[in-house]
Amino acid sequence: MEAARPPPTAGKFVVVGGGIAGVTCAEQLATHFPSEDILLVTASPVIKAVTNFKQISKILEEFDVEEQSSTMLGKRFPNIKVIESGVKQLKSEEHCIVTEDGNQHVYKKLCLCAGAKPKLICEGNPYVLGIRDTDSAQSHFQNESSISPLCDDNRQTVHLAENIVQVRKRGLEGVLGGAAEFLTSKLIAEKSEAKIAHKRTRYTTEGRKKEARSKSKADNVGSALGPDWHEGLNLKGTKEFSHKIHLETMCEVKKIYLQDEFRILKKKSFTFPRDHKSVTADTEMWPVYVELTNEKIYGCDFIVSATGVTPNVEPFLHGNSFDLGEDGGLKVDDHMHTSLPDIYAAGDICTTSWQLSPVWQQMRLWTQARQMGWYAAKCMAAASSGDSIDMDFSFELFAHVTKFFNYKVVLLGKYNAQGLGSDHELMLRCTKGREYIKVVMQNGRMMGAVLIGETDLEETFENLILNQMNLSSYGEDLLDPNIDIEDYFD
Repeated sequence: MEAARPPPTAGKFVVVGGGIAGVTCAEQLATHFPSEDILLVTASPVIKAVTNFKQISKILEEFDVEEQSSTMLGKRFPNIKVIESGVKQLKSEEHCIVTEDGNQHVYKKLCLCAGAKPKLICEGNPYVLGIRDTDSAQSHFQNESSISPLCDDNRQTVHLAENIVQVRKRGLEGVLGGAAEFLTSKLIAEKSEAKIAHKRTRYTTEGRKKEARSKSKADNVGSALGPDWHEGLNLKGTKEFSHKIHLETMCEVKKIYLQDEFRILKKKSFTFPRDHKSVTADTEMWPVYVELTNEKIYGCDFIVSATGVTPNVEPFLHGNSFDLGEDGGLKVDDHMHTSLPDIYAAGDICTTSWQLSPVWQQMRLWTQARQMGWYAAKCMAAASSGDSIDMDFSFELFAHVTKFFNYKVVLLGKYNAQGLGSDHELMLRCTKGREYIKVVMQNGRMMGAVLIGETDLEETFENLILNQMNLSSYGEDLLDPNIDIEDYFD
């Protein structure tokens, strides 16, 4: 006789997703309503929490991310109840979600923060590896037994940076090319630098309880790794030239061949160019081959596809008429509300649909996940209490700080002249090995900036972009290294 299904668990607020957006949203709701149970539903055995938060300017913020067990979250917020199970179905008309463990959870307000999944250049190919979350990185790179079936000696790897390829193909070399050249000097350096200490926690699920779900489903969920996931790993192959990096620009992936198919077609592949020598035919057979639109073909052991993500909306679409954005995300208004009653969304799963600030754009980053999760909780609390709330100021200016090749990297506003057309100009200042500064100007006003290195200009440039001061009279003096621009506009 089939066991009786337990009655639905009722919660005033239910949050789906254990990443930055979901955990931040749940924590804020728990703070607003300390006497209410907040249900956090996550398909992952661990959650990601923001730690060491620091507001370094009006909008720019810096924080660390730690992977923690749900019990640690419960100790900080006793009213957060974590449900370790994926969502099987959303019944929006009944205000209920059904989890994969068969239980039902009724909500009054629901926030979907289920993140995104990798957007692979080729689906179903065992030699195309996508990295997105902790589990995928560990599976592909931290465990030697996972790599060895793909490559006998880690001979050569094609790592295709699709975002750089696309930008250069569109003729924007002058916008992004300078910063890329500044940074890739580290990438191709002969000698590796001494390792530096990183504040972020190393991500690992070793020894933790695994969710009982199929691998195909496990690959579709997870929180972003962030910039330091590879620290402490030896990512070079075994041959003496394995640390060499070869970049192919102004092209895209045309086709991928498995070894048998490549042999039948009798195509010719090339070796990776080394020491500025000309490209030569490759006589060695490889497990997989990639053909580029520039007509070059390379053989390799495996291909790392780091080509962005797609919002993880599938578990919530069946039987529900969500409005979706062009990128497939759940459309949200200026209060993070979806098109369905009492359902909000935040982080990678959502697509902003309000009238955006001229110097803000959505990007699926940890920074925006935290901001959206925090703001969504504020909006849910206000709606529940019948109060009104103004849009958070963080959506006035795009601002992001990270580390790249040990350099501090700050991106502000339309840092890549996004949407400005040809009606803009660039101002550059570069000191090799020390700093790279680029500002995007339009009609005498600063619209964006890229700051690499310890420039100490982020707060000044943030203010100049926000107040849209006419800087025409300053001309090139704006980036003159002999002028203390911080005092100039203090």
